[in-house]
Amino acid sequence: MIDKYREPLLTPKETARHLQMPESTLYYWLAERAAGGPLVHRVPSVKRGWPSVPFIAVVEAYVLRSLRGLGLTKSKIRAAAERVRREFNTPYGLATRRIATDGVDIFTECDDGEWERTHDGQRPFREIIEDYLHYITWDPDESPARLTLPRYGGAAPVVIDPRFGWGAPVVESNKVQVDMVVSLWRSGESLDVVAREYGLTRDVAEAICRVAA
Repeated sequence: MIDKYREPLLTPKETARHLQMPESTLYYWLAERAAGGPLVHRVPSVKRGWPSVPFIAVVEAYVLRSLRGLGLTKSKIRAAAERVRREFNTPYGLATRRIATDGVDIFTECDDGEWERTHDGQRPFREIIEDYLHYITWDPDESPARLTLPRYGGAAPVVIDPRFGWGAPVVESNKVQVDMVVSLWRSGESLDVVAREYGLTRDVAEAICRVAA
């Protein structure tokens, strides 16, 4: 069983590529602090250039990237992460279901299940949008279990699941590594051959390779 908090799965470069963000931005986030701990966690690599990003950090980086993509400021995001860490005694403030946004402000969930605006405690009257969170599958203890990569869309669901593929993105239906599918296609094989080789439909193989291209 992979330890999703302490076992390195990906390099920062791989993580940035899968999340469609600049590698330099991810390195910056890995170096930032919030409430006395890393904003995005990292573990020591076995050797230089080897993986140093555990699964929990992949989720933290995904949530941070999603919130930034909605135009929210880093200060708002950091304040929300710090509040969750303090109030719920968890160092993984970003990898939690207790942060939501309406695209303007960040809200954190309270013990009574209600939401409060992070900077002033005001409770919202308009609907809270949590679209970015539905890409995360949660374990019964509410820790993240799997991340669906939005870039592949609904035609070819691709996930990062620490139980499969050593952390590399896999096709949800049969857990084959995406890089293997793309590699065979780039070697010159037709999409029909690629699909047959990996037990996929042609539409799924085509969707995966289209994203890679």
